[in-house]
Amino acid sequence: MPAFWNYKPMPESKKPSKTAKGATRPSATMAGRKSSAPAKSAAPASTRPVAKSTSPHLRPAKLVDEQTAVTRQVDPEHQRFGFVAVIGATNAGKSTLVNRLVGTKVTIVSHKVQTTRMPIRGIAVEGASQLVFVDTPGIFKPRRRLDRAMVKAAWGGAGEADIVVLLFDAQRGVDDETRALVARLADVGAPACLALNKIDAIDKKRLLNLAQEINAHGRFQQTFMISALKGAGVDDLKRYLALAVPQGLWHYPADDVTDAPMRILASEITREKIYARLHEELPYATTVETTSWKEMGKKGVRIEQTIFVERDSQKSIVLGEGGRAIKQISTESRAELTEIVGRPVHLFLFVKVREGWEHDPERYREMGLEFPTE
Repeated sequence: MPAFWNYKPMPESKKPSKTAKGATRPSATMAGRKSSAPAKSAAPASTRPVAKSTSPHLRPAKLVDEQTAVTRQVDPEHQRFGFVAVIGATNAGKSTLVNRLVGTKVTIVSHKVQTTRMPIRGIAVEGASQLVFVDTPGIFKPRRRLDRAMVKAAWGGAGEADIVVLLFDAQRGVDDETRALVARLADVGAPACLALNKIDAIDKKRLLNLAQEINAHGRFQQTFMISALKGAGVDDLKRYLALAVPQGLWHYPADDVTDAPMRILASEITREKIYARLHEELPYATTVETTSWKEMGKKGVRIEQTIFVERDSQKSIVLGEGGRAIKQISTESRAELTEIVGRPVHLFLFVKVREGWEHDPERYREMGLEFPTE
């Protein structure tokens, strides 16, 4: 079974000749995109002080060296740049795919549905192209206010991208929800390709039937068969996307792998550990904020975070009997943050009750989401 289906790289001479100046650029969901000089997106503003010092950005040494080396060989006149929105149903593997495409962890992964709440952008270099992968919240039938904000953010990312990757869990099969998603994507109008994920879990004949059935319901430029977890077929997808984005100057320095500050990533990592340890017990309405990030020179970094829950009973779940749960969460989060930062991390976690945070517009701004008024 090939890693892709009906994949024919488009010759360079046939690609549309777009420039950074002439290309259509997103404005809201892609946050911070500009058509000329490189720029970083600022973290959502808050009326409360959350950190006494600005946290750095994620820059893994090995990956930075590789991308910087590539940059020296790229003629600016031949550069390409574009946003790639990765959309799909919940638990399709979008975050796993974005991490694989970028080459390092920029977004958290969990078996819990709707883990990704805000569009997370990971930046990668492939040949002469700089690709910004937008990991969007899963698309599902919203029931609550937060659900509606997440789904709206996902479709906003699709509508403002240069190309969309619809990621489909090949184990799931085609149902009414899949057909509705494909139909909605057609209304968005953005160029799209289909990626069937988890191909190692089903037989080859079924994969081909799925590809044909989904393509019968939508218009996709190409269809890929991949395993985001194991990496099969992902390089082919990345090379295709590198040629599919328009010509234009890179918008980010070569050593950037995400535009999110480490303060945001640190909060997400702790939330990931909470979900992993308390997957069944803890309700969905839990959020983490990094309230302080202090550089301590050779002593490392001191990070303070607050875990917000909605009720006292939920606070007891996070703390655990004798504080065992919160200690384990802190240990696991600190270990991963130490590896990422490359220095000792002194992590302090606090748990507070914040009733009705899901209905507070300020919380949505902090997550980079638009507050639904209905």
